[in-house]
Amino acid sequence: MRLSRIIMALTVGLAVVAVPTAAGAAQPQPTPGVTDTPQPPPYTPQLPASLTVQPSSIDLGDTVNLIGERFGPRETVDIVVTVTPLAAPAANQAPARRSDGTTVAMAPVAYQASAPLRFTARTNGDGKFTRRYKPSVTGLLTFTATGRDSERTATAQLQVRGQAQPPALPVTGDSLGTPMKIGGGLAGAGAVLLLLTFAWRRRQRLGAGSH
Repeated sequence: MRLSRIIMALTVGLAVVAVPTAAGAAQPQPTPGVTDTPQPPPYTPQLPASLTVQPSSIDLGDTVNLIGERFGPRETVDIVVTVTPLAAPAANQAPARRSDGTTVAMAPVAYQASAPLRFTARTNGDGKFTRRYKPSVTGLLTFTATGRDSERTATAQLQVRGQAQPPALPVTGDSLGTPMKIGGGLAGAGAVLLLLTFAWRRRQRLGAGSH
């Protein structure tokens, strides 16, 4: 009787000890090497704003398109235009001709660049805009576009040539001197002939009186 009670007590004790162990084994174990801190997405650099002029070289009087991209959505973009004079090629300058047949090169006179011009453009929801522009001066035009809200900036250049004109004949001091010299010589010759005529008439009168 005592032996059976002892065996029963041992069985109950073993059962009580085994229950917490089984419950602990049933719980999910954390996966080693996995942290709870979320990782940020990889950094993607943002492309800068851009400004394009189409076409990039025109004659005075033509119109171009200014195309801006990657500015702020629906913002006002301020555009400033600065002008630099173009150097006139020496081949387009007609040389002046002297009276002796030699020529002298005429130095081109560059105009003074005007004050910077300013106008605005408006972007769409994607930060793009297209603005038509007609230059009023010749030279190398530099456009600088700046978004008022995004403060993004982009530049572009446009070459504006002068309208083609027929070459004019330059007038120099030597060219004016030649006609004046010829005219003076003719006047002197006429004066000499006039004096000779008066002398001949006087001689004729004196000869007639002596008869």
